[in-house]
Amino acid sequence: MDKARVLLVDDEPDLREALSEGLELAGHCVSTFSGASGVIGHLGRDFYGVLVTDIRMPQSDGLELMRKALEIDAALPVILITGHGDVPLAVQAMRAGAYDFIEKPFPVNRLSTVIERALEKRRLVLENRALREQLADRSGMEGRLVGRSPPMERLRRLVGALAGTDADVLIIGETGAGKEVVARALHEEGHRRNGPFVALNCGGLPAEIIESELFGHEKGAFTGAARQRIGKLEHAHGGTVFLDEIESMPLDLQVKLLRVIETRSIERLGSNASIPLDVRFLAATKEDLEAAGNSGRFRKDLFYRLNVVTLEIPPLRARKEDIPLLFHHLTREARARYRREIPDASTTYIATLMARDWPGNVRELRNVADRFVLGLEALDPLEAEVGRSLSERVAAYEKAVIAEELARNEGSLKATYEGLGLSRKALYEKIRRHGLERDGASGEEAGAADI
Repeated sequence: MDKARVLLVDDEPDLREALSEGLELAGHCVSTFSGASGVIGHLGRDFYGVLVTDIRMPQSDGLELMRKALEIDAALPVILITGHGDVPLAVQAMRAGAYDFIEKPFPVNRLSTVIERALEKRRLVLENRALREQLADRSGMEGRLVGRSPPMERLRRLVGALAGTDADVLIIGETGAGKEVVARALHEEGHRRNGPFVALNCGGLPAEIIESELFGHEKGAFTGAARQRIGKLEHAHGGTVFLDEIESMPLDLQVKLLRVIETRSIERLGSNASIPLDVRFLAATKEDLEAAGNSGRFRKDLFYRLNVVTLEIPPLRARKEDIPLLFHHLTREARARYRREIPDASTTYIATLMARDWPGNVRELRNVADRFVLGLEALDPLEAEVGRSLSERVAAYEKAVIAEELARNEGSLKATYEGLGLSRKALYEKIRRHGLERDGASGEEAGAADI
């Protein structure tokens, strides 16, 4: 971000010059104006600075200038300089959007302090806007499924190929690996994106009401059924049903679900009328359903019906080269949620993250990113080094440095080897040694084989 600017507007030459000199001595970059003319041209939604203006000026009105400035950007900080008789007017102006007012006479250091607070607020506004734009730019597949490792490149290709179809998909992955994220990507990147996405945790629904929740019921179908209820499956008409933890579904209900998937129709409890469904089924599990079927814990026929297409999500420990990029992505999301600045993450800290096994996968890393942005994360860099040889520690550090530099340069290999002071050949050799190769190599990468 460029150096902050202070636009100072006052018709009194002596006061204007004194304030300008004092603010510049305090480290501010000041542009002075004798009136409102020419000020508006310096303002915009990306203007990083503060407008300081007198209220009473012979040829212009500071309040009118403020009004025009706030029309350009309502979040622009405007500080008013007021005479004693203008205080009620200044208070009214603050209600209209002014940042603060200072009554004459005042020491320049007081104005400087108010400006510094206003600039901090302005900086956060601009950074949050930039973040929202970045997140909007990442709204496609790469923004949903973050990572450049071969397993993630392959997963994105498969999701992209399946998103536009109505094929039922079984998603397999460990807890926290991102099964619902993949399911939402299949829904939102396909033609059903404008329809409902109904997520059901099969392990979280009470057994006594799960059937009613799924299929709905007619009035009087059972004790307490005082009115008709539309079930979750019927509500998802035209969209997608995501059945999470499907291995937890009771066996008797699995029989009914199998029939719904095969016939694409349901019957509400207490009714014999068949209601057609236009839905796509996505199911997720952390277990081996075939083994569960062999042991009698899951119906084999339902497994075979769901297993038309299977997507396996790699655990985070199998794609550690994605951790720097994924961590930066998650901290940006945390910054938007908590409106906090992102602390600097040292290479040693990133190496510590990459050395962990992450049993909770991306969900666990997201929690770390949240704590990091909130200033609560204080991992001991030596924690991951216990029991490792010097060569292993050096290799882990080198891998972390290269992975972090690749993430910072958005995957540009040229910028990476130049930034690290390496030759192109040396970088390629290190990438291969540390298992950082990526599918779909660019022409520059493909040329490495000829070096």
